[in-house]
Amino acid sequence: MDATTPLKRIVIVGGGTAGWMAAAAFAKLLHGRYDIRLIESDEIGIVGVGEATIPMIKHFNASLGVDEDEFMRATQASFKLGIEFVNWGRQGHRYIHSFGAVGQDLGLVPFHHYWHRQHQLGRAEELGAYSVDTVAAWHGKFQRPVNTPGTPMAAIAYAFHFDAGLYAQFLRRFAEARGVTRLEGKITRVEQRHTDGYIEAAVMENGERVDGDLFIDCSGFRGLLIEQTLHTGFDDWSHWLPCDRAWAVPCEKGKTADAFTPYTRSTAHAAGWQWRIPLQHRTGNGHVFCSRFMSEDEAASILLNNLDAPALAEPRLLKFTTGRRRLMWNKNVVALGLASGFMEPLESTSIFLVQSGIARLLNFFPAGDWSSADRDEYNRQAEREFALIRDFLILHYKATERDDSAFWRHCRDLPEPDTLRERLKLYRANGRLQRIQDDLFAESSWLQVLVGQGVMPGGQHALAQLLDDDDAERFLAQISMAIRQAVAGMPTHAAFVAAQCQARS
Repeated sequence: MDATTPLKRIVIVGGGTAGWMAAAAFAKLLHGRYDIRLIESDEIGIVGVGEATIPMIKHFNASLGVDEDEFMRATQASFKLGIEFVNWGRQGHRYIHSFGAVGQDLGLVPFHHYWHRQHQLGRAEELGAYSVDTVAAWHGKFQRPVNTPGTPMAAIAYAFHFDAGLYAQFLRRFAEARGVTRLEGKITRVEQRHTDGYIEAAVMENGERVDGDLFIDCSGFRGLLIEQTLHTGFDDWSHWLPCDRAWAVPCEKGKTADAFTPYTRSTAHAAGWQWRIPLQHRTGNGHVFCSRFMSEDEAASILLNNLDAPALAEPRLLKFTTGRRRLMWNKNVVALGLASGFMEPLESTSIFLVQSGIARLLNFFPAGDWSSADRDEYNRQAEREFALIRDFLILHYKATERDDSAFWRHCRDLPEPDTLRERLKLYRANGRLQRIQDDLFAESSWLQVLVGQGVMPGGQHALAQLLDDDDAERFLAQISMAIRQAVAGMPTHAAFVAAQCQARS
């Protein structure tokens, strides 16, 4: 392919969630004008670390025209209003980082400035009382938003927990029905063009040569094209995020009334944390830990001793290094999923980063001229996005009062990136939260984690102090009362799923 040849053939290397998300999106949004082939081997396992998502996944499914209830039934999904963090700020403490807004702004002043002042005076409830998602999560309730502007019911924001393997199968059926060709087998050789090193073809174990113009690397941690072939390089962030192992295991669905929670749970342990993701047919579990501070056997034992119900399989060990490829688009290869980098699933960003990479590629989709300017901007945006997510994850480890283990003392004392240090400095002074371009997490997310882990500012916005304290207290009380009344009328999460999107047996 040269500068005058139009791009016609897209080859996706690897299946799983990343590969089939790319295949489905290209099949739908490129209107059948490209030959799309996906190579995967049934012999190569899928690294299903994350089954929890954030609300942007709804936009991806909607762009495909997927019916939400159909998707829920096909993937044994449940709804997610946020993440409960247990023992992170200190032992015995918990809070929820929920989706959507917290409170409502008043004039030019963000809500949290009023809350901070009233909280200091002992005249405000806990921050979560001003979020409809958090209150619904506390009570095990769920309902989709109702189009009644100005009411709490309009502010409900949600995502999903789902079986990632079933989601890949769902997308595979979708993609193949729209012309994507799946090729079964392993790749044994990658051929490059002699003139510039661009990938020309992937050669399979059976000798078949798969030629392409654009290659999407979804081959997982090994990065068959982006790293093993193009030697792109990797930025290691383990000096900021030291966890490097995870045990994963499914267990039976819990029998208690509160087992089917409309939120993910993250429980901090002595050298890491444990995830709990409730699905319709089982519960997903895992223990992310740092091998410098805990042995693999001890980590597995902690995981198995903290399950809701009996395990359905033997725990599976995953080894990783947190960081990213130095280029996520190199020559004619774009890396997605684990091939592009790894961010531990603490805030459920893995599937979002696949979605974001696909959307960014469609925005900069090459016509055949392989513009270096487009490729450079793609990489700049991806680098910024990864770095901002990194900073948000680091916050969880840095903002802690825990000193009960060597791991937590190590994390607390680690130097933070300059970008995070400046944000914390601004917040600690007068509670100011400024969203940076390409930051996935809005001010409300930063606020909930900061407050949830005990980080409070020294002051508030000057204009917040102009409102009489009695008026401010009434303002907050009206918000929390409206939320409580709205949540009281919601069905339970289990009842809503049973009525709307129960998986067929």
